[in-house]
Amino acid sequence: MDGLTQKFHGLLQHPLEPLFLPKNNGTLFYDLPERFLTSRYRPIGQNLINRFGPGSATPSQVSSDTGVQPTVVTIRDLKELPDLSFASWVKRRDAFSLFNSEHRKAAGKLMKLFINQPNAETLIDVAAYARDRLNGPMFQYALSVALLHRPDTKNVPVPSMLHLFPDQFVDPATNPRMMEEGSIVLDENRMAISIPMNFTATDVEPEQRMAFFREDIGVNLHHWHWHLTYPGSGPQEVVRKDRRGELFYYMHQQILARYQVDRFAQGLGRVEPLTNLREPLREAYYPKLLRSANNRTFCARYPGMTLSDVVRASERTDVRIEDLESSIARVLEAIDSGAAINADGERVPLDDARGIDILGNLIERTSLSVNRNLYGDLHNSGHMLLAYIHDPRGTYLESFGVMGGVATTMRDPLFYRWHKFVDNLFLRHKMRLVPYTTAELSNSNVTLEALETQLDRSEGAVNNLVTFLERSQADLGAGLDFGPTGTAFVSFTHLQHAPFVYRLRINSSARGNRQDTVRIFLLPRQNEQGRPLSFEERRTMAIELDSFRVNLRPGMNSIVRRSASSSVTIPYERTFGNVVQANAGNVQSRFCGCGWPAHMLLPKGNASGVAYDLFAMVSRFEDDNANVNYDENSGCDDSYSFCGLRDRVYPSRRPMGFPFDRRVATSVRTVADFVAPYKNMRLATVNIRFMNSVIDRP
Repeated sequence: MDGLTQKFHGLLQHPLEPLFLPKNNGTLFYDLPERFLTSRYRPIGQNLINRFGPGSATPSQVSSDTGVQPTVVTIRDLKELPDLSFASWVKRRDAFSLFNSEHRKAAGKLMKLFINQPNAETLIDVAAYARDRLNGPMFQYALSVALLHRPDTKNVPVPSMLHLFPDQFVDPATNPRMMEEGSIVLDENRMAISIPMNFTATDVEPEQRMAFFREDIGVNLHHWHWHLTYPGSGPQEVVRKDRRGELFYYMHQQILARYQVDRFAQGLGRVEPLTNLREPLREAYYPKLLRSANNRTFCARYPGMTLSDVVRASERTDVRIEDLESSIARVLEAIDSGAAINADGERVPLDDARGIDILGNLIERTSLSVNRNLYGDLHNSGHMLLAYIHDPRGTYLESFGVMGGVATTMRDPLFYRWHKFVDNLFLRHKMRLVPYTTAELSNSNVTLEALETQLDRSEGAVNNLVTFLERSQADLGAGLDFGPTGTAFVSFTHLQHAPFVYRLRINSSARGNRQDTVRIFLLPRQNEQGRPLSFEERRTMAIELDSFRVNLRPGMNSIVRRSASSSVTIPYERTFGNVVQANAGNVQSRFCGCGWPAHMLLPKGNASGVAYDLFAMVSRFEDDNANVNYDENSGCDDSYSFCGLRDRVYPSRRPMGFPFDRRVATSVRTVADFVAPYKNMRLATVNIRFMNSVIDRP
């Protein structure tokens, strides 16, 4: 671990412990100027140095046990201490929400403070001063974004939210058991504490059939990572990324498609969009999560509760249902007229290639919105109204529920209802666009002769895919503030699939070598009652499984593509790996944590097996080419479908979701009708069967 990485690692570990306490399992110490100590500890500074500094007994014991010599990081005093009043109003141990407009402003200013520092060493000094004075999650978020976007810190790997604030992901009943294990058992002998897979409801609640999806740690980490990689507020160099608004649309659209497809397989109906903000909400949710920072729960929502205006002066929060309804009406007017109105009163076309990107930033209300005052804060306001449904006026001093945090919101069934409503706005816009032409869909140079899947082993089953439950472990020691040093493993159970490959035979009629793009989607066939779905329904639920460039020689080409290479997913190690305790040379940076978890690539299916249509097309590279180089086998380039490419444009010029993102001619009634005219497309029937067994991760 290089020196710069180590210095930042200490700042990011144990976010609610004072910085003067030893980090890195007692081997890293920060020598702070006296005035960097908070008012509570400044009068006893020397005593703290004697007890916790590098000359105390703690490091010598650690050093003798592990052979690791203590490292002392000397923090330089600052000529002028930064004024942190813009952010310090958010109390250190209070909850922090990116859906709260005032929280976003404070975090954006803090981000700018960090990014504006002249060099990495000065950033360390400024961050060391700010760390113990600011809200823990907000500090972590702002510093992480700064590290991601500064040219001199882009290679600094930083821990995921799971390792910083495990309380937002795991059953709180595991915390005292981890503390007990860590206090009594030596590090090398500690056992993993098991987290029950279903701890929020029994099977009597039908929605619990989808708990494997909603409460999956990797799924929730993905959502948090994406919003970290694509902040909506902050310095322009942080927010302004290629096709950011379109990615907001597409990433969430794909989550909804996956969720809906799995609902059908589990015998559940369609997600009903939350169109009426004033009717009682039948869905209850009891998250059973505890904020360790202040020992306050994420409050439950009971059946039949209704939304109210959220007015909480202490949190600078004022979100009113009437304002949200007005925002919705104005967005609908813009969609239906094919143009938005910018801050100068000018019409901004939406029915062109950039329209979906403009609309995405407008609906989310990022700093890139063409008119934030006119169109309001649609997406975020919905989250806030739902998050405070239990205490909208702060009467009972309760903070927001899981809908208020990007790391917890996907746990709630109402996340999918609210985002289905948001997705329908995008769908309404897409319905205005003309269907793709034959020229756009065809590829005269190739014929896709064959398509099949095979389990990734010798003589594996063809077109029969398998899912099962896997038991894995993660080390959460870096997030246990004021707890024992060393490891704190938990074991958790999640969906997994048997590895498989796609096999394609592509015949190229071109005279020379050429490059094209292969796109692979999975489409559901039936609803929860076994009734066939229309093509229009199926295309909006098409799940992108992979997209990749392929080099074709004249004649027949046999292509084998491993499921682990998907352009959608990141591997287990990047989702759950603890970079705090890993060798920094072998760990990618924060951006590389953005991507759908590989273990959730496939729908769960069910014990009887569910039949799906596997669709593949070979599209013309000339129409895809965005003139950007990338290597999916190195760096962070392997999960671009949801996360783009770092510091580069999106690798395809096609609309995201192509070819299923637009309506088709009325003559197309089935997927077979859609494919039939094109020799560059092919269908295969695959069956996904769920094996209800738990296998330990190797």
